[in-house]
Amino acid sequence: LLERSQYDPTQTSTFGTGELIRAALDGSARRIVMGIGGSATNDAGTGMLLALGVRFLDASGTEIDGGILEFARLDSIDLDRLDPQIAKTTIEVAVDVDNPLYGPDGATHMFAAQKGATPEQIEQLERVLRHIAEISARTLGRDEGNIPGAGAAGGLGFALVAFLGAKLLPGVRLIARECRLDELLEGAALCLTGEGKIDLQTLHGKTVYGVAQIAREHKVATIAFGGTVDPEAKKRLAQLGIEVVGISPAGMPLEESIRSAATLLEAAAQAAVSTASGAGMQS
Repeated sequence: LLERSQYDPTQTSTFGTGELIRAALDGSARRIVMGIGGSATNDAGTGMLLALGVRFLDASGTEIDGGILEFARLDSIDLDRLDPQIAKTTIEVAVDVDNPLYGPDGATHMFAAQKGATPEQIEQLERVLRHIAEISARTLGRDEGNIPGAGAAGGLGFALVAFLGAKLLPGVRLIARECRLDELLEGAALCLTGEGKIDLQTLHGKTVYGVAQIAREHKVATIAFGGTVDPEAKKRLAQLGIEVVGISPAGMPLEESIRSAATLLEAAAQAAVSTASGAGMQS
């Protein structure tokens, strides 16, 4: 919802995510399934925790509730007011990256630039996230900063695991389970999936690859549709038995392709299924 000029991960916060969790808890939810990623934040989940009652204090006992860089003053974390309903609630989190909270592959160095951080801000954010991890480890008696997925959504994965006891799961597997994909594939002849851009990242646990793996377990062929398709990715996926179909005609401008996505996808799917049926598959 932000203009590019408004991007600033030193100011954005996960507070709203905490409000959503609190609303679910107040509505008597005792099982929460979350999807995290693609965020504008880099606050290690501190905003979410503030919304749920956690207090972050500096050395003088003053509460810290400003932008993430203010957390450089963090001296202690008070959990006494953390919503007690969390202890009775199972939280499962769909996550598609395995980055830790900090370090060269961490939340800041990998993702903060695309959220608007300058090189100077990246160094500041990295120091603050390391500091938060250090104080959190001292508070909890364990360090969760290096667990795979801790760096998802600017460190939200870290806070969910460390403070809420959440379980991080590969996103595609979790959503497939919730959609009962295994049941749907029983007796099917063809599985159709897709994503906006099919590229080499697709091979690292993204939706297309994950769905195709599950379909293969049921001996079901997969066709994957992409708004744009990287030729090398198409070649690599073909070697895995996944047929990749680009839905946009050659030369069509991206903006027009996006506007016409539904029509293009319908036409591509109809053509692909007709071809597959002609090759001997049952519809």
